[in-house]
Parts: sequence; structure tokens; C-alpha cells
Amino acid sequence: MITFYYNLAPNPMKVALRLEQMGLPYELKPVDTRKGQQHQPDFLAVNPNGEVPVIIDQDTGARVFDSNAILLYPGERTGQFLPDSTPVARGELLSWLMFIATGVGPFSGQAVHFKHFAPEPKDYAVNRYMYEVRRHYGIIDAHLSKQRYMAGETYTIVDMALWGWACMVPFIFGENAWEDLSNLKRLFDEISARPAAQSTAGLKERHSFRAEMDDEARQHMFRHLAAPAS
Repeated sequence: MITFYYNLAPNPMKVALRLEQMGLPYELKPVDTRKGQQHQPDFLAVNPNGEVPVIIDQDTGARVFDSNAILLYPGERTGQFLPDSTPVARGELLSWLMFIATGVGPFSGQAVHFKHFAPEPKDYAVNRYMYEVRRHYGIIDAHLSKQRYMAGETYTIVDMALWGWACMVPFIFGENAWEDLSNLKRLFDEISARPAAQSTAGLKERHSFRAEMDDEARQHMFRHLAAPAS
């Protein structure tokens, strides 16, 4: 049994897809970040960084936070959704997984923040992050033009990590978002059609999260506004 602290953001959703694909039983623990629940002492005891997702493996007592660590953790215990155990295959998996972790995810998040939520003036920041996120997705699209999945011809945790962020592509790029990303769209649609992905999408019906991004939510989500670093 896995205890899964989550909300509906891309990083928790890719972990949910992982759990669903493996058929692992899990207990949901919703964390509403727009209500500030990620800053409560009981949650900080689980993840001192105050972010979801987090899992607790009740069988072993292991606590794992950071979505990419969570993607790796059950695979290393079971071997599911990992490539062949060769140095070449392992190198490909780790390279693309970390490319998503350090590039696609952060630049997508910053692009969304500055395009949709940051106060003016923001033209420089929007241009920087939109340029970089488009560049990162372009690299992935070119890579997928040569093979079916991110790590070759086998569906792996890298594809699950990518799916979580690819869900945000229309919100990032707007109308005609998929126009220049046909290979990514092919993979996204294939994964979205899987029963595990449909079950993951259904999590939005399980718990109600605050939808409004009002002043109170901004205080919880963007704490730098109240405590400037400079």
C-alpha cells in the first residue's frame, strides 16, 4: 500500500499514472496548495520542501519525495516500465528523465507562471521562458520523430514523466499548441488512451481543490511576494 500526497499539478499526475500503470494500491492524501496546506507542519514533516508529490511505502516505511525519484523508486523494486538492464539503455533512460526533470518541467512551470500569473512588467520573463520551453519541447519532438517512445521502442517511466507535462502544452502555448509538435502529440494521445491514464485523469473527481487564484491563493503559492529576496 502506498500513501500518495498529491494534487492535480503535472508532477503529481505523472506519479499517479505510474501507480495506475503498475496496479499498485494507494491511498490518496490531497494537499491543496492554494489553501496553503503544503506549509502546514504535518506536511513539512513528510516533505521539508513543502511540495507534492510524496509517497510513503507502507510495506517498507520508505518516504520518497520529488516526482522523478518517485518514478524511479517502485521501478527499482519491481523492474516494471524500465528498459533493458544495459548501460546503453540505462544511460538513455536517465538522460531523458533528467532532461524532463531539469528542463521541461521547470521551464514549463516558469512559462505558465510568467504568462498567466505574474504581475507586470513581465515581457522579458515571458519571452525568456516561452523561448526555452518551446526549445525543450522541440528537442523532444525531434527525438520522437525517430522512435516510438522516449527511451526507444519500450514504454517507460520517461514517457510517464513527459505525459504529466505534455498535458500543459495547450495552456502554455494556447491556440494551435500542437501545430509544430506532431510527434509529441502522437505519444501524448497514445498514453492518454491507456486505461491507466484515464483513471489518472479521473482523480479530479475524487477530491475538490481550490480553483480560484485570488490574493489569498497567491500568498500561499508565491510566498516571495511577502518576503522579497533582495
